Parts: sequence; C-alpha cells; structure tokens
Amino acid sequence: MTKDKLKRTDVNELGEFGLIDHLTEKHQLINASSVKGVGDDAAVIENKDFLTVVTTDMLVEGIHFDLMYTPLKHLGYKSVVVNLSDIYAMNAIPKQITVSIAFSNRFSVEALEELYEGIYAACNFYGVDLVGGDTTSSPKGIIISVTAIGQGEKDKITYRNTAKKGDLLCVTGNLGAAYLGLQLLEREKQIYLSNPGVKPDLEDQNYIVGRQLKPEARKDMIELFAKQDLVPTSMIDISDGLASEIFHICKQSGVGAFIEESGVPIHPDAQMLAIKFKLDPITCALSGGEDYELLFTIDPKDVEKVKYLPDIYIMGEITEASEGIKLHTKGGNIHDIKAQGWKHF
Repeated sequence: MTKDKLKRTDVNELGEFGLIDHLTEKHQLINASSVKGVGDDAAVIENKDFLTVVTTDMLVEGIHFDLMYTPLKHLGYKSVVVNLSDIYAMNAIPKQITVSIAFSNRFSVEALEELYEGIYAACNFYGVDLVGGDTTSSPKGIIISVTAIGQGEKDKITYRNTAKKGDLLCVTGNLGAAYLGLQLLEREKQIYLSNPGVKPDLEDQNYIVGRQLKPEARKDMIELFAKQDLVPTSMIDISDGLASEIFHICKQSGVGAFIEESGVPIHPDAQMLAIKFKLDPITCALSGGEDYELLFTIDPKDVEKVKYLPDIYIMGEITEASEGIKLHTKGGNIHDIKAQGWKHF
C-alpha cells in the first residue's frame, strides 16, 4: 500500500467551505436545465414545459448500512441510486441531485473523497448533476441525505393511486437477491466478530452481493416505455419489499390484487441461496426489499406492448378491493399477502 493510500487529512484543515470546494470542484454540469449548481445560495433549475418531481431519502449508519462490509464508494453510489429509483417510478427522468452529509471526526478527507467517487460515478452513469447540498458534523457515524429532482411530461407522469380493476400487474428484473446478499454479508460479519482471523467467504456470490451493495435504478425501463409509447396506469419502485409495494398501490388506488407465485421472477442464485439458508424464496421476494425494481400496472389493451419486452414479467391482476390482496401459489392454494417488508420505525 502506498503512502498516498495511507494519507489521512483532517477535515478541519480545509474547513466547511474548503471541503465543499474540494469535493465538488471537478463536477461539471451536463443538463441544460441546470442553470446554476454548487457555489451560490441556491441552485437554479429551468424546467420549461415539464412537471418537476422531487424526492428525498436519508441513509443513517447503523440503520440503513453497515460500514463493516459496505465500501464508502459503494455507499455513495447507492445513496444516489435509491433516490433516482423514486424518480423513475414516477415515469420521469432525474436531472439533478443535492447531497447533504453529517459525519463524525473518524472520517477523513480521503474517506469523504471515496464516498464522493461513488456519488459522481452514479451521476455520470445516470446523467444527473450534483447542484448543491450541505455538510455538518455529527457526534457519531455518518448520515447521508440525497434529494433528487427530475422532470416528466404532463401526460406521462405515473402515480401510485391510479390502478384500475382489470389492470395487469407487472414487475421488472428479479426479486429477493438484495435481501439474500444482506443475509450473506451479515453472516460473514458475525463470523468475523467471533474470530477475526477467519477470512470472509462470500461463496463467489458476486451477483447476490452486488444486488445489496451496488443496486441499479431502472432507467432502461423508462426509456423502453417511451420507445413503446407505453404509459403505466400506476407504478412504484420496490424498496421495502414486493408485498409492501403492492399494498401501497392497492390502498391508494382503492383496489385489490392477486399475484401468481409462478410469475414472480427470482434469480437462480437467489433461489439456491435461499434454500441453503432454509428460507422460502417467494418469502424473500415478497418481503426482502432493496431490489429497486419497478412494480407497475398496465391497461390490458397494452399487453402486446409489454409481452415481448425483455426483463418484464406479468405476474398478476388488479381486482375489486373487497377481494383483498392474494397470492396464488404454485401448489394451487390461495393465501392472503401480508406486508412484512422493511419497517422504518
């Protein structure tokens, strides 16, 4: 390891504004709507004829992430992605973000540089501008708050409360892998704490671990919808678990739903690891969370637009509210779905 890698600069050497300049000086604005970024009292954004959509998420050390197994660069990337996912879930395009951090004196300038490397990597990949934020001290750990700002066309913005009876229930990607990645990382953490000499064994589960540490938002799906001239009747991103998100759509739309267990996409690696951990794969998919896939409904007349698209699965249907929210199992049974995903309090 080189001396540069071992270098540790105390944040106090730069001061608050010096630190902000240091962390943001290389970031160049890329969106025409970003009139003014970091450096003034407020950012200036021009959106013309589009609707502006705004979302904020806060990540707290010890609650949302564990730095024993979460690299700071991955944390920076993920903190951006979880916000962009909410913008895409509105069928809109993110354009700007602000980032605010509170951190204790255990974090050096070099550590914060690593965090911002991940933030900028996400900005570059998704085409968004960092236009502001705040930094302050914290008595313990690190807290990251990201606000994402996007724009969408008035006739294409998609909400949670507009699903209708007869709509088809669809999902992108696959579910449950992020939760199983967390279980694997937590297992190795406990083994390490019991015996620090033991080398972590992640069993070559790169895909599973990656789904937890470096998730991606489904920008590609929103672009695909636009190409197909498809506007979902409702949509939400899957952050707290499939079951919880179905409940959100059904409650806000005043409807019920059923899903077919055979229609819920689960990656083969997730299937195998769930069985190894003596977990039911469908339970991991329903209640795991942090998949950041899109759950959406479509009008049945649009089924031909969806049927042959890659990485989209039709898994159920919207029903009358009186019929509840049901799971039709592979064995032919029908069970009530219970929302058992992530609880914030």
